Amino acid sequence: MIDRAALAAFAAVLHTGSFEAAAAQLRVTQSAISQRIKSLEEAMGTTLIRRTRPATPTGAGQRLWAHAEAVGLLERGLARDLAGVLPDAATPVRIAVTADSLATWVLPALAAVTGVLFDLVIDDQDHSADLLRAGEVAAAITASARPVPGCDAVPLGGLRYIGFAAPAFVSRHFPQGVTAQSLASAPALTFNRKDSLQRSWAEAVTGARLQPVTHYLGSTHGITEAACAGLGWGLNPDTLIDPLIAAGKLVDLAPSVRIDTPLFWQVPRQNAAALADLTQALRRAAPALG
Repeated sequence: MIDRAALAAFAAVLHTGSFEAAAAQLRVTQSAISQRIKSLEEAMGTTLIRRTRPATPTGAGQRLWAHAEAVGLLERGLARDLAGVLPDAATPVRIAVTADSLATWVLPALAAVTGVLFDLVIDDQDHSADLLRAGEVAAAITASARPVPGCDAVPLGGLRYIGFAAPAFVSRHFPQGVTAQSLASAPALTFNRKDSLQRSWAEAVTGARLQPVTHYLGSTHGITEAACAGLGWGLNPDTLIDPLIAAGKLVDLAPSVRIDTPLFWQVPRQNAAALADLTQALRRAAPALG
C-alpha cells in the first residue's frame, strides 16, 4: 500500500519542479515534503526523483508518476459522480497537446472547462501518442487514429497546412517557381527534428523525396514570424496564414497543395469519466477538415 500523503508529495514535486514549490502547493513545510519522498523511496527500494532543477523522475519514478496521475483522475471522477461531495484535488491534469493546435484552437476549449488545472506537454502530433503510451500524460491530442492500448481515440477534425514564404524570399529562392532544385537550397522553417510536414509538402509539390535544409524554431508563431522576416519557408495551419497572405505579407507557395492532418483525442478508458467535460470541449472547438 502506497502512503497517499507521500504519493501526493511525490506528484507535487514533479508537477511544480521543486521540493519548495511542492511544499507551498500542499501547504506543508519543505522538510515534510523531503520526509515523505524519503519514506516513499525507502518503501519502493529505489530513487524516484532526480534532485535536479527542475526535479525529474527516474525510470521507476516515471512509472509511479503515471500511477499518481491515474489515482488523481479516478478521485476526480468520483468527486464528479458524488456531485461535489468530495473536495477536488488541486492537481493539474497533464495532457499532451500539439503545438499547432495550441496556437490555433485548443486554448478556448481549455478555458471552457472549469475547476481543472492543466499541465500541458507540447509535442509534434505524430509523436504525442508516445507520451501517452509511456504513461507520461493522462490524455493526448495525436495524429493517429489507432488507439494506444487501453485508450479510446475520439476524432477531433484536423488542421490544414499551407506552404508559405515572404515575397522577397520567394523572389530570391523561387524565381522560377517551387521546384525540387530550388527547394534543395531554400532554407525551411521546421518545428523540431520529429516534424515531417515539410518533407511531405515538398514531395506533394515536386513529386520528389527531398530532405530540405532547415532552421529549427520550436514555435508555431515563431515559424510564422520568421517567414515574415524572410528567414525561410514553412508550413502552418491555414487559419494562421490565410490573413497574412491576404495582407500581402506572405505568399502561398503552392495554392493547389494542402496537407491535411486529422487529429484525435486519445484518453485511457479509466480516465474517460473524469475527463468527459474536457473531451466534449475539445470536440466542440476542434476545426473541421473539408
